[in-house]
Amino acid sequence: MRRLEPPFRFPKSIASSYLTLRRNHHQHDLENVGSMASRLKTRSVIRFSGPDTIKFLQGLLTNDVRRFGETPGEETSHLPTPNMPLHAVPPMYAALLTPQGRFLYDLFLYRPPRPEEKFDKTGAGPGAGDGELELLADVDAQVLDEVVQTFKRYRLRAKVDIENVAQDFSSWQRYGGNFSRKSSTEEEPDAASVGWGAGVDKSAMSASQGNKSGWQWFKDPRLDSLGYRGIFPSSSEPPLVEEDKKTDEKNYLLWRLEKGVAEGSTEIPKGEAIPLEYNLEGLNAISFDKGCYVGQELIARTHHRGVIRKRLLPLKFLDSEGKEAEQKVAPGSEILDAASGKRIGTVTTVLGCRGLGLLRLEEALKKSSSLTILGQEDLKAQAVKPDWWPPEWFQEQRQHSAAA
Repeated sequence: MRRLEPPFRFPKSIASSYLTLRRNHHQHDLENVGSMASRLKTRSVIRFSGPDTIKFLQGLLTNDVRRFGETPGEETSHLPTPNMPLHAVPPMYAALLTPQGRFLYDLFLYRPPRPEEKFDKTGAGPGAGDGELELLADVDAQVLDEVVQTFKRYRLRAKVDIENVAQDFSSWQRYGGNFSRKSSTEEEPDAASVGWGAGVDKSAMSASQGNKSGWQWFKDPRLDSLGYRGIFPSSSEPPLVEEDKKTDEKNYLLWRLEKGVAEGSTEIPKGEAIPLEYNLEGLNAISFDKGCYVGQELIARTHHRGVIRKRLLPLKFLDSEGKEAEQKVAPGSEILDAASGKRIGTVTTVLGCRGLGLLRLEEALKKSSSLTILGQEDLKAQAVKPDWWPPEWFQEQRQHSAAA
Protein backbone atom coordinates (compact mmCIF):
# COMPACT_ATOMS: atom_id res chain seq x y z
CA MET A 1 0.00 0.00 0.00
CA ARG A 2 1.22 3.49 -0.82
CA ARG A 3 2.45 5.55 2.11
CA LEU A 4 1.64 9.25 2.13
CA GLU A 5 4.24 11.62 3.51
CA PRO A 6 3.98 15.01 5.25
CA PRO A 7 4.58 17.91 5.51
CA PHE A 8 1.13 19.44 5.95
CA ARG A 9 0.54 22.96 4.68
CA PHE A 10 -2.43 24.76 6.20
CA PRO A 11 -3.76 28.20 5.42
CA LYS A 12 -2.79 30.66 8.15
CA SER A 13 -6.44 31.10 9.13
CA ILE A 14 -6.70 27.48 10.28
CA ALA A 15 -3.15 26.64 11.32
CA SER A 16 -3.43 27.50 15.03
CA SER A 17 -6.69 25.63 15.57
CA TYR A 18 -5.35 22.57 13.76
CA LEU A 19 -2.23 22.51 15.91
CA THR A 20 -4.55 22.40 18.91
CA LEU A 21 -6.27 19.40 17.33
CA ARG A 22 -2.96 17.57 16.82
CA ARG A 23 -1.90 18.16 20.45
CA ASN A 24 -5.09 17.14 22.21
CA HIS A 25 -7.19 14.95 19.91
CA HIS A 26 -10.45 15.54 21.76
CA GLN A 27 -13.83 15.88 20.09
CA HIS A 28 -14.24 19.55 21.04
CA ASP A 29 -10.92 20.32 19.32
CA LEU A 30 -12.09 18.60 16.16
CA GLU A 31 -15.17 20.80 16.15
CA ASN A 32 -13.11 23.97 16.62
CA VAL A 33 -11.01 23.46 13.49
CA GLY A 34 -11.87 26.09 10.89
CA SER A 35 -13.52 25.25 7.60
CA MET A 36 -11.23 23.78 4.93
CA ALA A 37 -11.74 22.73 1.32
CA SER A 38 -9.74 20.27 -0.75
CA ARG A 39 -9.90 19.25 -4.37
CA LEU A 40 -9.73 15.46 -4.26
CA LYS A 41 -7.08 14.52 -6.80
CA THR A 42 -7.30 10.90 -5.64
CA ARG A 43 -10.86 10.77 -7.01
CA SER A 44 -12.10 10.91 -10.61
CA VAL A 45 -15.52 11.12 -12.22
CA ILE A 46 -17.36 8.76 -14.55
CA ARG A 47 -20.83 9.15 -16.06
CA PHE A 48 -23.66 6.65 -16.52
CA SER A 49 -26.43 7.57 -18.93
CA GLY A 50 -29.22 5.88 -20.85
CA PRO A 51 -32.67 4.41 -20.17
CA ASP A 52 -31.35 1.34 -18.30
CA THR A 53 -29.02 3.25 -15.95
CA ILE A 54 -31.02 2.67 -12.75
CA LYS A 55 -31.79 -0.99 -13.49
CA PHE A 56 -28.16 -1.65 -14.43
CA LEU A 57 -26.65 -0.16 -11.25
CA GLN A 58 -29.38 -1.61 -9.02
CA GLY A 59 -28.24 -5.12 -9.87
CA LEU A 60 -24.57 -4.33 -9.18
CA LEU A 61 -24.17 -1.95 -6.25
CA THR A 62 -24.66 -2.44 -2.50
CA ASN A 63 -27.06 0.49 -2.10
CA ASP A 64 -30.57 1.10 -3.42
CA VAL A 65 -30.14 3.42 -6.40
CA ARG A 66 -33.84 3.41 -7.34
CA ARG A 67 -34.40 6.68 -5.52
CA PHE A 68 -32.44 8.45 -8.28
CA GLY A 69 -35.33 7.60 -10.57
CA GLU A 70 -37.94 9.09 -8.22
CA THR A 71 -39.16 12.68 -8.02
CA PRO A 72 -37.18 14.48 -5.29
CA GLY A 73 -39.13 15.07 -2.10
CA GLU A 74 -39.91 18.37 -0.45
CA GLU A 75 -37.38 17.72 2.30
CA THR A 76 -34.57 18.21 -0.25
CA SER A 77 -36.04 21.34 -1.80
CA HIS A 78 -34.22 24.64 -2.20
CA LEU A 79 -35.60 28.12 -2.62
CA PRO A 80 -36.11 28.89 -6.31
CA THR A 81 -33.05 30.53 -7.85
CA PRO A 82 -31.95 30.46 -11.48
CA ASN A 83 -28.86 28.40 -10.75
CA MET A 84 -30.32 25.73 -8.44
CA PRO A 85 -32.79 22.87 -8.92
CA LEU A 86 -36.10 23.41 -7.15
CA HIS A 87 -35.70 19.92 -5.67
CA ALA A 88 -32.41 18.03 -5.34
CA VAL A 89 -31.66 14.34 -4.87
CA PRO A 90 -28.92 13.84 -2.23
CA PRO A 91 -25.87 11.81 -3.25
CA MET A 92 -25.42 8.17 -2.28
CA TYR A 93 -22.41 6.16 -1.11
CA ALA A 94 -22.19 2.60 -2.46
CA ALA A 95 -19.74 -0.15 -3.35
CA LEU A 96 -19.20 -2.70 -6.08
CA LEU A 97 -18.19 -6.14 -4.75
CA THR A 98 -16.79 -9.35 -6.15
CA PRO A 99 -19.22 -12.29 -6.53
CA GLN A 100 -17.67 -13.62 -3.29
CA GLY A 101 -18.71 -10.44 -1.42
CA ARG A 102 -15.27 -8.82 -1.22
CA PHE A 103 -14.78 -5.09 -1.77
CA LEU A 104 -13.78 -3.83 -5.23
CA TYR A 105 -14.60 -0.12 -5.58
CA ASP A 106 -16.49 2.58 -3.71
CA LEU A 107 -18.59 5.21 -5.46
CA PHE A 108 -20.29 8.48 -4.55
CA LEU A 109 -23.27 8.73 -6.88
CA TYR A 110 -24.85 12.06 -7.86
CA ARG A 111 -27.78 12.86 -10.08
CA PRO A 112 -27.05 16.14 -11.91
CA PRO A 113 -29.95 18.60 -12.00
CA ARG A 114 -32.16 18.21 -15.04
CA PRO A 115 -33.06 21.39 -16.96
CA GLU A 116 -36.78 20.86 -16.30
CA GLU A 117 -36.14 20.68 -12.52
CA LYS A 118 -34.57 24.13 -12.17
CA PHE A 119 -35.28 27.64 -13.31
CA ASP A 120 -33.75 28.80 -16.56
CA LYS A 121 -31.23 31.65 -16.74
CA THR A 122 -34.01 34.24 -16.68
CA GLY A 123 -35.58 32.75 -13.55
CA ALA A 124 -38.98 32.90 -15.23
CA GLY A 125 -39.63 29.18 -15.45
CA PRO A 126 -38.16 25.71 -15.83
CA GLY A 127 -35.79 24.87 -18.64
CA ALA A 128 -36.40 22.42 -21.45
CA GLY A 129 -34.92 18.95 -21.05
CA ASP A 130 -34.85 15.70 -23.00
CA GLY A 131 -35.83 13.62 -19.94
CA GLU A 132 -32.80 11.30 -20.16
CA LEU A 133 -31.39 10.19 -16.83
CA GLU A 134 -27.69 10.46 -16.09
CA LEU A 135 -25.67 9.81 -12.96
CA LEU A 136 -22.15 10.93 -12.11
CA ALA A 137 -19.92 8.75 -9.93
CA ASP A 138 -16.92 9.92 -7.91
CA VAL A 139 -14.49 6.94 -7.93
CA ASP A 140 -10.90 6.10 -6.98
CA ALA A 141 -8.60 7.80 -9.52
CA GLN A 142 -5.90 5.14 -9.17
CA VAL A 143 -8.18 2.48 -10.67
CA LEU A 144 -10.25 4.73 -12.95
CA ASP A 145 -9.74 2.81 -16.20
CA GLU A 146 -10.26 -0.48 -14.38
CA VAL A 147 -13.55 0.76 -12.89
CA VAL A 148 -14.84 1.82 -16.32
CA GLN A 149 -13.86 -1.50 -17.92
CA THR A 150 -15.41 -3.51 -15.07
CA PHE A 151 -18.78 -1.78 -15.47
CA LYS A 152 -18.61 -2.23 -19.25
CA ARG A 153 -18.06 -5.99 -18.80
CA TYR A 154 -21.27 -6.16 -16.77
CA ARG A 155 -23.24 -4.09 -19.29
CA LEU A 156 -24.11 -6.88 -21.77
CA ARG A 157 -27.31 -5.73 -23.57
CA ALA A 158 -28.24 -3.00 -21.08
CA LYS A 159 -28.88 0.39 -22.67
CA VAL A 160 -26.41 2.38 -20.61
CA ASP A 161 -23.35 4.37 -21.62
CA ILE A 162 -20.32 4.51 -19.29
CA GLU A 163 -17.86 7.35 -19.87
CA ASN A 164 -14.70 8.71 -18.29
CA VAL A 165 -15.43 12.44 -17.70
CA ALA A 166 -12.48 13.10 -15.38
CA GLN A 167 -11.30 16.00 -17.56
CA ASP A 168 -14.63 17.79 -17.25
CA PHE A 169 -15.46 17.34 -13.56
CA SER A 170 -13.64 17.33 -10.21
CA SER A 171 -14.55 16.12 -6.71
CA TRP A 172 -14.26 18.46 -3.74
CA GLN A 173 -14.68 18.11 0.03
CA ARG A 174 -15.45 20.83 2.61
CA TYR A 175 -14.67 19.77 6.18
CA GLY A 176 -13.56 21.00 9.57
CA GLY A 177 -15.68 23.28 11.73
CA ASN A 178 -18.74 22.19 13.63
CA PHE A 179 -20.46 20.23 10.85
CA SER A 180 -21.53 17.38 13.13
CA ARG A 181 -24.07 19.42 15.10
CA LYS A 182 -25.97 20.85 12.14
CA SER A 183 -29.26 19.32 11.18
CA SER A 184 -29.75 18.11 7.63
CA THR A 185 -31.88 21.16 6.81
CA GLU A 186 -29.80 23.83 8.52
CA GLU A 187 -27.83 26.13 6.29
CA GLU A 188 -24.10 26.60 6.76
CA PRO A 189 -22.83 29.66 8.64
CA ASP A 190 -20.88 30.73 5.54
CA ALA A 191 -24.03 30.65 3.46
CA ALA A 192 -26.16 32.24 6.19
CA SER A 193 -23.90 35.30 6.18
CA VAL A 194 -24.94 36.15 2.62
CA GLY A 195 -27.41 39.03 2.61
CA TRP A 196 -27.95 42.69 3.36
CA GLY A 197 -26.84 44.15 6.70
CA ALA A 198 -27.81 42.01 9.67
CA GLY A 199 -30.60 40.32 7.74
CA VAL A 200 -30.51 37.02 5.89
CA ASP A 201 -31.29 36.90 2.20
CA LYS A 202 -32.54 33.32 1.89
CA SER A 203 -32.55 33.39 -1.90
CA ALA A 204 -28.89 34.47 -1.93
CA MET A 205 -28.15 31.94 0.80
CA SER A 206 -29.48 29.13 -1.41
CA ALA A 207 -27.65 30.49 -4.44
CA SER A 208 -24.36 30.62 -2.56
CA GLN A 209 -24.32 26.82 -2.31
CA GLY A 210 -24.45 26.31 -6.07
CA ASN A 211 -22.97 27.74 -9.24
CA LYS A 212 -24.50 29.03 -12.45
CA SER A 213 -24.87 25.51 -13.86
CA GLY A 214 -26.71 24.10 -10.86
CA TRP A 215 -23.83 22.17 -9.27
CA GLN A 216 -24.00 22.29 -5.49
CA TRP A 217 -22.64 21.08 -2.15
CA PHE A 218 -24.33 18.18 -0.34
CA LYS A 219 -23.93 16.70 3.11
CA ASP A 220 -21.44 13.86 2.93
CA PRO A 221 -23.69 10.77 2.62
CA ARG A 222 -21.51 8.78 5.06
CA LEU A 223 -21.31 11.02 8.16
CA ASP A 224 -22.39 14.59 8.89
CA SER A 225 -19.07 15.20 10.65
CA LEU A 226 -17.18 14.57 7.40
CA GLY A 227 -18.64 17.80 6.06
CA TYR A 228 -19.83 18.50 2.53
CA ARG A 229 -18.98 16.83 -0.75
CA GLY A 230 -19.70 17.66 -4.35
CA ILE A 231 -18.82 17.25 -8.02
CA PHE A 232 -18.14 20.50 -9.86
CA PRO A 233 -17.03 21.48 -13.38
CA SER A 234 -13.22 21.50 -13.54
CA SER A 235 -13.29 24.82 -15.36
CA SER A 236 -14.34 26.73 -12.22
CA GLU A 237 -14.00 26.46 -8.47
CA PRO A 238 -16.98 25.55 -6.26
CA PRO A 239 -18.95 28.16 -4.31
CA LEU A 240 -17.95 28.93 -0.70
CA VAL A 241 -14.31 27.99 -1.37
CA GLU A 242 -12.13 30.98 -0.58
CA GLU A 243 -8.45 31.08 -1.42
CA ASP A 244 -7.34 31.01 2.24
CA LYS A 245 -9.54 27.95 2.92
CA LYS A 246 -8.10 25.72 0.20
CA THR A 247 -5.69 23.14 1.55
CA ASP A 248 -3.86 19.97 0.54
CA GLU A 249 -5.86 16.76 0.25
CA LYS A 250 -3.59 15.15 2.87
CA ASN A 251 -5.43 17.24 5.44
CA TYR A 252 -8.71 15.65 4.39
CA LEU A 253 -7.05 12.23 4.73
CA LEU A 254 -5.97 13.12 8.27
CA TRP A 255 -9.53 14.33 9.02
CA ARG A 256 -10.86 10.92 7.92
CA LEU A 257 -8.22 9.00 9.86
CA GLU A 258 -9.29 10.79 13.04
CA LYS A 259 -12.83 9.51 12.47
CA GLY A 260 -11.90 6.00 11.34
CA VAL A 261 -13.21 6.29 7.78
CA ALA A 262 -11.39 4.60 4.90
CA GLU A 263 -11.94 5.55 1.27
CA GLY A 264 -10.82 4.07 -2.03
CA SER A 265 -9.33 0.79 -3.18
CA THR A 266 -5.97 1.35 -1.46
CA GLU A 267 -7.32 2.00 2.04
CA ILE A 268 -10.01 -0.68 1.56
CA PRO A 269 -7.98 -3.51 -0.04
CA LYS A 270 -9.44 -4.40 -3.43
CA GLY A 271 -10.53 -8.03 -3.74
CA GLU A 272 -9.73 -8.74 -0.07
CA ALA A 273 -11.70 -6.51 2.30
CA ILE A 274 -14.96 -7.69 3.85
CA PRO A 275 -17.21 -4.59 3.64
CA LEU A 276 -18.78 -5.03 7.10
CA GLU A 277 -15.34 -5.15 8.73
CA TYR A 278 -14.59 -1.80 7.11
CA ASN A 279 -17.81 -0.39 8.62
CA LEU A 280 -19.54 0.28 5.29
CA GLU A 281 -22.98 -0.42 6.75
CA GLY A 282 -22.39 2.30 9.37
CA LEU A 283 -21.37 4.66 6.56
CA ASN A 284 -24.70 4.21 4.74
CA ALA A 285 -23.18 2.24 1.85
CA ILE A 286 -25.29 -0.92 2.18
CA SER A 287 -29.02 -1.55 1.86
CA PHE A 288 -30.19 -4.82 3.45
CA ASP A 289 -33.65 -4.76 1.89
CA LYS A 290 -32.99 -3.78 -1.74
CA GLY A 291 -32.81 -7.31 -3.11
CA CYS A 292 -30.04 -9.04 -5.03
CA TYR A 293 -26.78 -7.51 -6.20
CA VAL A 294 -23.29 -8.86 -6.88
CA GLY A 295 -21.85 -10.31 -3.65
CA GLN A 296 -25.10 -9.84 -1.71
CA GLU A 297 -25.27 -13.39 -0.31
CA LEU A 298 -22.14 -13.11 1.87
CA ILE A 299 -23.05 -9.62 3.08
CA ALA A 300 -26.56 -10.70 4.12
CA ARG A 301 -25.33 -13.86 5.83
CA THR A 302 -22.62 -12.02 7.78
CA HIS A 303 -25.00 -9.24 8.77
CA HIS A 304 -27.77 -11.53 10.02
CA ARG A 305 -25.31 -13.71 11.91
CA GLY A 306 -24.66 -10.54 13.91
CA VAL A 307 -21.02 -11.04 14.93
CA ILE A 308 -18.27 -8.90 13.41
CA ARG A 309 -15.10 -9.79 15.33
CA LYS A 310 -12.80 -7.36 13.50
CA ARG A 311 -13.41 -3.77 12.51
CA LEU A 312 -11.46 -0.82 11.14
CA LEU A 313 -10.35 1.52 13.95
CA PRO A 314 -8.45 4.84 14.15
CA LEU A 315 -4.91 4.43 15.46
CA LYS A 316 -2.46 6.74 17.19
CA PHE A 317 1.24 5.82 17.26
CA LEU A 318 3.39 6.69 20.30
CA ASP A 319 7.02 6.14 21.25
CA SER A 320 8.26 4.68 24.55
CA GLU A 321 7.92 8.11 26.20
CA GLY A 322 4.31 8.55 25.11
CA LYS A 323 5.14 11.14 22.44
CA GLU A 324 3.69 11.03 18.95
CA ALA A 325 5.79 8.81 16.68
CA GLU A 326 5.89 10.48 13.26
CA GLN A 327 6.55 8.28 10.22
CA LYS A 328 7.69 5.29 12.28
CA VAL A 329 5.01 2.80 11.18
CA ALA A 330 4.35 1.46 7.68
CA PRO A 331 1.05 0.12 6.26
CA GLY A 332 0.98 -3.65 6.55
CA SER A 333 2.64 -3.67 10.00
CA GLU A 334 1.14 -6.19 12.38
CA ILE A 335 -0.23 -5.18 15.78
CA LEU A 336 0.34 -7.25 18.92
CA ASP A 337 -1.47 -7.39 22.23
CA ALA A 338 1.57 -7.00 24.48
CA ALA A 339 -0.09 -8.84 27.38
CA SER A 340 -0.82 -12.03 25.46
CA GLY A 341 1.70 -11.73 22.63
CA LYS A 342 -1.08 -12.44 20.12
CA ARG A 343 -1.34 -10.74 16.76
CA ILE A 344 -4.68 -8.93 16.77
CA GLY A 345 -4.64 -7.00 13.51
CA THR A 346 -2.89 -5.03 10.79
CA VAL A 347 -2.18 -1.37 10.08
CA THR A 348 -3.90 -0.50 6.80
CA THR A 349 -3.22 3.24 6.35
CA VAL A 350 -0.63 5.63 7.82
CA LEU A 351 -0.13 9.39 7.75
CA GLY A 352 2.33 10.83 10.25
CA CYS A 353 1.48 9.52 13.70
CA ARG A 354 -2.08 8.59 12.70
CA GLY A 355 -3.47 5.59 10.94
CA LEU A 356 -6.20 3.01 10.51
CA GLY A 357 -6.02 -0.63 11.51
CA LEU A 358 -8.21 -3.70 11.08
CA LEU A 359 -8.22 -5.11 14.62
CA ARG A 360 -9.97 -7.72 16.73
CA LEU A 361 -12.37 -5.70 18.87
CA GLU A 362 -12.17 -7.93 21.94
CA GLU A 363 -8.47 -7.18 22.45
CA ALA A 364 -8.22 -3.72 20.87
CA LEU A 365 -10.88 -2.02 22.98
CA LYS A 366 -10.03 -3.55 26.38
CA LYS A 367 -9.24 -0.86 28.96
CA SER A 368 -6.13 -2.76 30.00
CA SER A 369 -5.02 -3.29 26.40
CA SER A 370 -1.43 -2.43 25.49
CA LEU A 371 -0.80 -2.66 21.76
CA THR A 372 2.61 -2.68 20.08
CA ILE A 373 3.97 -2.99 16.53
CA LEU A 374 5.53 -6.33 15.59
CA GLY A 375 9.30 -5.86 15.24
CA GLN A 376 9.04 -2.36 16.75
CA GLU A 377 8.06 -3.16 20.32
CA ASP A 378 9.28 0.27 21.46
CA LEU A 379 6.30 1.76 19.57
CA LYS A 380 2.78 1.71 20.97
CA ALA A 381 -0.45 1.72 18.99
CA GLN A 382 -3.48 3.25 20.64
CA ALA A 383 -6.86 2.21 19.23
CA VAL A 384 -9.62 4.84 19.41
CA LYS A 385 -13.36 4.08 19.50
CA PRO A 386 -15.13 6.37 16.97
CA ASP A 387 -18.01 8.32 18.49
CA TRP A 388 -20.23 7.70 15.46
CA TRP A 389 -20.32 3.91 15.91
CA PRO A 390 -23.85 2.64 16.67
CA PRO A 391 -24.34 1.15 20.17
CA GLU A 392 -25.36 -2.25 18.80
CA TRP A 393 -21.83 -2.87 17.54
CA PHE A 394 -20.58 -2.88 21.12
CA GLN A 395 -23.47 -5.06 22.27
CA GLU A 396 -22.50 -7.62 19.63
CA GLN A 397 -18.91 -7.56 20.86
CA ARG A 398 -19.91 -7.94 24.54
CA GLN A 399 -22.27 -10.81 23.73
CA HIS A 400 -19.59 -12.59 21.73
CA SER A 401 -17.03 -12.10 24.52
CA ALA A 402 -19.47 -13.43 27.12
CA ALA A 403 -20.24 -16.49 24.98
CA ALA A 404 -16.53 -17.14 24.47
